[in-house]
Amino acid sequence: MRLSLLLLVVVAAALIISWAGAASPPAGGKQPLTPDFYKQTCPRAERIIAEVIQSKQMENPTTAAGVLRVFFHDCFVGGCDASVLIASNQFAKSEHDAEINLSLPGDAFDAVVRAKLALEMECPGVVSCADILSLASGVLVTLTGGPRYPVPLGRRDSLSSSPAAADAELPHSNFTVDRLIQMFGAKGFSVQELVALSGAHTLGFSHCKEFADRIFNYRDKKDGKPEPFDPTMNPSFARGLQGACKDYLKDPTIAAFNDIMTPGKFDNMYFINLERGLGLLDTDEELWTDPRTKPLVQLYASNSTKFFDDFGRAMEKLSLLGVKTGAEGEIRRRCDTYNHGPNMPTN
Repeated sequence: MRLSLLLLVVVAAALIISWAGAASPPAGGKQPLTPDFYKQTCPRAERIIAEVIQSKQMENPTTAAGVLRVFFHDCFVGGCDASVLIASNQFAKSEHDAEINLSLPGDAFDAVVRAKLALEMECPGVVSCADILSLASGVLVTLTGGPRYPVPLGRRDSLSSSPAAADAELPHSNFTVDRLIQMFGAKGFSVQELVALSGAHTLGFSHCKEFADRIFNYRDKKDGKPEPFDPTMNPSFARGLQGACKDYLKDPTIAAFNDIMTPGKFDNMYFINLERGLGLLDTDEELWTDPRTKPLVQLYASNSTKFFDDFGRAMEKLSLLGVKTGAEGEIRRRCDTYNHGPNMPTN
């Protein structure tokens, strides 16, 4: 029986309250973030965000995956500072318009905008867009069946946004494990944290162009021999994808679920799928075949509790990446634009 909206509001609010765990300060000696940052200035902030976000999730069940993806794309480029939310204008392009960000779903941005509007009515100019995005991600992980983890607060919003940075710093769907390990390591994440965070692919979908080279005109990586599809894939799965994606060049919006078994539930099925040849992207297959990551895939496939614990810790760590506090940023009145214009480069 489907839960009522009221019940989900209560559940979401209760989950937010339970996140009052101790948070580690950001690196570099910055002002530490705290779970009760808005206790005096906007005491209902977390409840408002939870209510708005879960309502949006009920309207569109793909919101959770979209918000998680936007959160990751934001944090991995210059830190968790809502730079990805800035819209381009006639004078300057923003991070949002980087090629790798063009497929970010509009529902995720809409969810943050709705939460910001509600907060501006309650306590104008107090809650940052960066904190909204971080809290929304935590709410949606839990609402879709995943773990609860602390969400420390006090981030400021960025004063700059560059499309070049996003294309250079974000992982692509055809990266090797070597490159992924190097990229995550440069941000301070271990191999285990890389694999745990990859488990977010248990939600959402990928467009056919991101895995087309595995199912069309495939050639063996060793000898170049043509194959009907990547032989590491489950044959039925590969043929099904070929049928679903046959017109992807005409319609680039065609997509497939990252997890075909439980696409709307946050669980460890992503890792179980990898063992069965049901991974969608090249990076998925790389995690399964590389000896540095395969044992972790097997661990998370067999132990959902361990995956949830490691994912929660990795997400908390990610949420503290490169945060801005105090004079380093601002509290935007609108999430898609700066209050007084961006910081411009001096050279």
